Amino acid sequence: MMRKASIVSATKAGKKALPLCLLALLLLCGCQQPGDGKCRIEGTVNGEQYEGKRIFLVPFSGPATAETVDSMEITDGKFHFEPDSIQMYKILLDYHYRFGLQPLIVVGEPGTIRVTIDSISHAVGTPQNDSLEQWKVQTEIHNRQIGLMRRNIAGLKSQGDSAQANDLQQRADSFHLVYKNYTRRLAKSLEGQVLGDFLGGLYPLTYKRKLPDGRIVTMNADTNEEIK
Repeated sequence: MMRKASIVSATKAGKKALPLCLLALLLLCGCQQPGDGKCRIEGTVNGEQYEGKRIFLVPFSGPATAETVDSMEITDGKFHFEPDSIQMYKILLDYHYRFGLQPLIVVGEPGTIRVTIDSISHAVGTPQNDSLEQWKVQTEIHNRQIGLMRRNIAGLKSQGDSAQANDLQQRADSFHLVYKNYTRRLAKSLEGQVLGDFLGGLYPLTYKRKLPDGRIVTMNADTNEEIK
């Protein structure tokens, strides 16, 4: 009798647990990205002064025409776009009002992209845009450090200290090379995707040069030396 009672109790517990499992599954499904393959850009703009102003979604490359550019008014600090093409876009406020706001590049791809337009703008929520945001953070760090080094180099040169200026220039060159190689590795990991193509075009490993005798040679982009 004890065994039978245990089985009955377990059966009743299972019946009670089943709706809870279904509820958890429904909640999980509700949190997932929409599976319709659409790209949704959900954005906010920080600043009451931008209320009612127009914001634009512009192709990063190619013609910017009435057919290719989308725009809408900012309402309650928010905006929304649904691009129908997988490509790079720029998000720009009306040029009369964009001072102090950082223009933003996004990748139009399936999923919901959460965008914030501010003095430092952000876009996250889909795989390529998450990678683009990480690259953007590293780029801002690189640009600040390189800018500081260049100012210090100029100061040393103005004081006639060419030895320290040259030493700092070498460190700046090495720092820049680390950043370039980081960008190249990221581009390689995204090969065949829109962001991979964009990043891959920034720092190619080689380039072509035409010599005075008419020959076309291949040059190392980092050392500017001919590749034999």
